[in-house]
Amino acid sequence: MLNESIKMALDGMVSNKLRTFLTLLGIIIGVGAVIAMVSLGFGVKESIKDNISKLGSNLLMVSSGGRTATGARLAAGEGARLTFEDMQAIEKQVDGIAGISASVNTSYQLVAGNQNWTSRVEGTTPSNFAIQNHELNDGRLFTERDMNSRARVAVIGKTVADNLFPDDDPVGQVMRINKAPFQIIGVLKAKGSSGMGQDQDDTVIIPLTTAQNRMMGITHVQRITVQAENENVINDVQAEVEQVLRVRHKIKDGEYDDFTISNMAAIMDTMMETANSITLLLGCIAAISLLVGGIGIMNIMLVSVTERTREIGIRKALGATYNNILLQFLIEAMVIGIVGGFLGVVIGVIASYGISSFAGWNTVISWWAIVVAVVFSVGIGLFFGIYPARKAALLDPIDALRYE
Repeated sequence: MLNESIKMALDGMVSNKLRTFLTLLGIIIGVGAVIAMVSLGFGVKESIKDNISKLGSNLLMVSSGGRTATGARLAAGEGARLTFEDMQAIEKQVDGIAGISASVNTSYQLVAGNQNWTSRVEGTTPSNFAIQNHELNDGRLFTERDMNSRARVAVIGKTVADNLFPDDDPVGQVMRINKAPFQIIGVLKAKGSSGMGQDQDDTVIIPLTTAQNRMMGITHVQRITVQAENENVINDVQAEVEQVLRVRHKIKDGEYDDFTISNMAAIMDTMMETANSITLLLGCIAAISLLVGGIGIMNIMLVSVTERTREIGIRKALGATYNNILLQFLIEAMVIGIVGGFLGVVIGVIASYGISSFAGWNTVISWWAIVVAVVFSVGIGLFFGIYPARKAALLDPIDALRYE
């Protein structure tokens, strides 16, 4: 009985190729959309995780600017200033710190020979290279000795090197930063774009003291970066850093901080929650198209039952039972769900790689999403095929044979 029902179902599908194709199309688009959208959502999550991991999820970013005593928000740099001495105090008094650095940054025009380029120039301490995971491609990094002597030395990113020295080795060359000569002592390995689209290789790094005294004419720092030993102690480190700075800045109980501490672990958790919501939203939107495909199966199957009323009547007159007719139409619906599901997987995977290649967005193929989409498509085929199948199986053979 089963073999006969399968044969009849397949014959019915082959004899109406256009109808079968249109029914399959709804499932293919639905499954493909689910896989592509979920892959895009997972790609967003991986990009966020990768970019924050490059910075380090165990980092605290301390910047000037908090709230006034009245509760008004201060912009970064307003109110009390962070100083190099604040960094030294944190380093001495706070436990659980693996590294710490202070930095200032601004944009300057760079000139080398007849080439010029505008880039972000960061003045920082030597410890910042390890904290920010900067790796050296050529030359050397500056040292504490360079910082103490306010040396005019610079380490540049790959983008700066390519634009100022397209045909030469930058190491040992002299470039001008805001008309002041600096010797290039090192070139960093390429890091690519950040998750926010910023070119991380478009940078020039010089000693903090050189930037403060010879370039900007300031004594404060814009940011202090604290690297905790691990993520487990980062909240304790943050509390201690806050306490040290409140004491040094003479902030009384009940008054707002004049600085802001950004916890990268907390930022990553928040961004991952947002990415999860985006993935769920994209998946739900795509699932709607799969549901529409299921409704399409039911509509086409109902039309098929109407068109094949006489055929059903003949089969019943020849001895086909209720179960024979029911099974035939259920098999048709399931075959459409299975074939459409697998073709949809192929389309979804191709679409995911296409999005990644042409749009430049990161996508991650999720195997569980593929399994769920295929199972769901088969389930939808079966669910939406039940009503048309029952309608066909319940047809009275005499009425069916009279149908015109």
